[in-house]
Amino acid sequence: MSDTLVSQQRPAAQHALAEHLRLVSSGRIDEWVALFAPDATLEFPYAPTGVPSQVQGHAALVAHMNNFPKTFDVQFVDLVFHETADPATAIAEFRSTGRAVPTGKPYEQTCISVVHTDEAGRITRYVDYWNPLVAIEALNPGTAEAGADQVAFGS
Repeated sequence: MSDTLVSQQRPAAQHALAEHLRLVSSGRIDEWVALFAPDATLEFPYAPTGVPSQVQGHAALVAHMNNFPKTFDVQFVDLVFHETADPATAIAEFRSTGRAVPTGKPYEQTCISVVHTDEAGRITRYVDYWNPLVAIEALNPGTAEAGADQVAFGS
């Protein structure tokens, strides 16, 4: 791999991840999906009941994320990138700060994301490590002890 390609891939991968956060928090899902390659995969390793652990392809991505802006009003802050051996991969830590729209409860989440991109800078695989218990608590109109065990966004 040439040094030129490496020097272009790292900023492209980091830009894709940062744009993902900006567009999701703005509710601009149609623009957001354009960041992804047509057969890209979005993965949630800690997905709770009711949330798929993997979503693949543009149509499925839009269907999954379409209700996110109606569910969470958040901003993503404190974005920190970590160096990777693969310049087409970006790893970042960040926080979400905001509220769950249906309940008005705070939604304060710390996340780590791993994003793989192609030579065009499009996301091919996005692995989203977030705590589902935070989402469950924020979306539950009562308390966590009331028995809510599902997150009601996505497909």
